[in-house]
Amino acid sequence: MKDLMLRAIDLAQKRGASYADARVVTRVEESITTKNGLVDHLSLEESGGFGVRVLANGAWGFASSREVTAAEIDRVTALALEIAKASALVKTGPVNLGSPVRSQGTYTTPFEIDPFSISAEEKLALLLQADANMRPVEAVRVRQGQLVSQREHKLFANSEGAFTDQTIYEMGGSISALAIGGGEIQRRSYPDGRYQVTGGWEAILKWDIPGNAERIASEAAQLLTADPCPRNIVTNLVIGGAQLALQVHESCGHPVELDRVLGTEISMAGASFLTTEKLGNFRYGSKVVNLTADAVRPLGLGTFGWDDEGIPAQTTPLVREGMFVGYLTSRETAATLGQESNGAMRASGWNRAPIIRMTNISLEPGTWAFDDLIADTDEGIYVENNRSWSIDDLRYNFQFGTEIGYEIKNGKLGRMLRNCTYTGITPEFWNSCDAVGNADHWIMWGTPNCGKGEPGQTAHTGHGAAPTRFRNVRMGVV
Repeated sequence: MKDLMLRAIDLAQKRGASYADARVVTRVEESITTKNGLVDHLSLEESGGFGVRVLANGAWGFASSREVTAAEIDRVTALALEIAKASALVKTGPVNLGSPVRSQGTYTTPFEIDPFSISAEEKLALLLQADANMRPVEAVRVRQGQLVSQREHKLFANSEGAFTDQTIYEMGGSISALAIGGGEIQRRSYPDGRYQVTGGWEAILKWDIPGNAERIASEAAQLLTADPCPRNIVTNLVIGGAQLALQVHESCGHPVELDRVLGTEISMAGASFLTTEKLGNFRYGSKVVNLTADAVRPLGLGTFGWDDEGIPAQTTPLVREGMFVGYLTSRETAATLGQESNGAMRASGWNRAPIIRMTNISLEPGTWAFDDLIADTDEGIYVENNRSWSIDDLRYNFQFGTEIGYEIKNGKLGRMLRNCTYTGITPEFWNSCDAVGNADHWIMWGTPNCGKGEPGQTAHTGHGAAPTRFRNVRMGVV
């Protein structure tokens, strides 16, 4: 396989490419879902192929194929060159890739239990046990469960001498209960909409999904008659880790993607309010807000050995003590700022060119134990797990809805609340943050369905978060 990849690179250079790289990717995914005690879906899918990316006449070209043969390598490489030369007719400026990338090595996701060593029967048994534990709650009309196992093997080579070999394992799953009654529809999920991490079967076992199933079903039923979230109020808000992970994803991760900032994603994914003149001198949040992009933390869906430009996994500060200090970059975009890439280029598969994607964008742990955080809040609302979200193209104005909320009164959690929503403006919201949960409550959550790009790509990203408090937040806005 390496010889075929080098064949593509050699051919591209002989025909005028100033740079070329090739990726060969094979992905296996097993998906199992249940619904109301029955198998709803069971599949085992395998996809494989290669992609060639070239820089010729100062412009990019990319082509791909599922047939990894010498003849097809030649055809696809020639096509990528044709595309690059056609693109050069409308290029806007030169491409600077910065320093050469010559990475070498292998990487495999650490895990204890290979997800593919567990039979479909055993996985199904876990989901059906959870379903059985939810069944006695009569108000729950729809009970669902899902488990996803994935293994991706990726080879990368470039014309500068890089060659990397990495295998990424992922394991994910969750259950949900949908309750209906009294004109209301309420949903509870556990651990999250779809908890997913880089790791093995052990990542699912630690959550004891069957053991939490009855509680989740009961909460869904209780929400049908719970008091609604107070309308249009300003109060203190404590956000649970799973919901905060999505908040970080949407209002922190996307704005720091430098391709969005430079306008190359504006037609599809949008732009960003974090324009380049703000780098190093813009107060993004309060002094307790510290955000980091990293591709090395255990369990993160953005954890790997090298990105799809061969840049080694690394850690990059994004916000330090509230000040905006860093972007997610590629080789090309980093050079526009006089920097080197921090390894954020990833493609969703062999048939897509890499674009800037989040790695693991996390809110670093603070100092607060959860009980102390609640006890220190005289009045407010605590919310968990996302139900809905909306954010503008600049990642500036947002609104989120959550599955469940609890009133906080005199430092104690009180009555359950349904249909909780909160809204804000990103920098104002993060500047209102005054207390961040500590490492004991910090969890690496996963977002396995992040859409971006044209044609579209779905990326897997990680977000570490702990329960966190924000002051004077507008809630209950419909």
